[in-house]
Amino acid sequence: MHPDLSGKRLELLKEVIPKLSRDAVLSNLPNPIIPPLLRETEAAARALDIQLQVVEVRDPIELDSAFGAMTRDRAGALVVLPDRTFQNERRRIAALAAKGRLPTMYAWREAVDDGGLMAYGASVPDILRRAATYVDKILRGTKPVDLPVEQPTKFELAINLKTAKQIGLTIPPSVLLRADKVIK
Repeated sequence: MHPDLSGKRLELLKEVIPKLSRDAVLSNLPNPIIPPLLRETEAAARALDIQLQVVEVRDPIELDSAFGAMTRDRAGALVVLPDRTFQNERRRIAALAAKGRLPTMYAWREAVDDGGLMAYGASVPDILRRAATYVDKILRGTKPVDLPVEQPTKFELAINLKTAKQIGLTIPPSVLLRADKVIK
């Protein structure tokens, strides 16, 4: 799940919002992939002089109160850690973030397609293409145990300019130039 990408997501938010000093992190700690991602986000926050507000959500019913807490505590942005619950609720999270004018960074591009502001993560189409080569090798007789474990090598940045406009945020050209996908 690339914990180092959590830090990169926060760095990108800071680039878009240079005065960012407080960031909320949507977390589901019982998910075993979350703690290393959260540790990396905390390390990046320290390096960037950003105070983190970890907001724990274990059930979608808690999202409204979570966003209320973010607003009450004056979060300047939100990082959504990758979790199946958050993936399934991405439209609702994007709507709540837009309502609160909260710039939000996700791990998966589909959230940007559904109204989220930004996403940075491994390219799913690239992962699927590479997985097909594994399937081919297995079907040709290679034992799965003999295949090397590979990490993603292609990453993508997606930005939704409609959402940026809706929340009153201007994305710097230096960030837009690096985007693989821009929704206008």
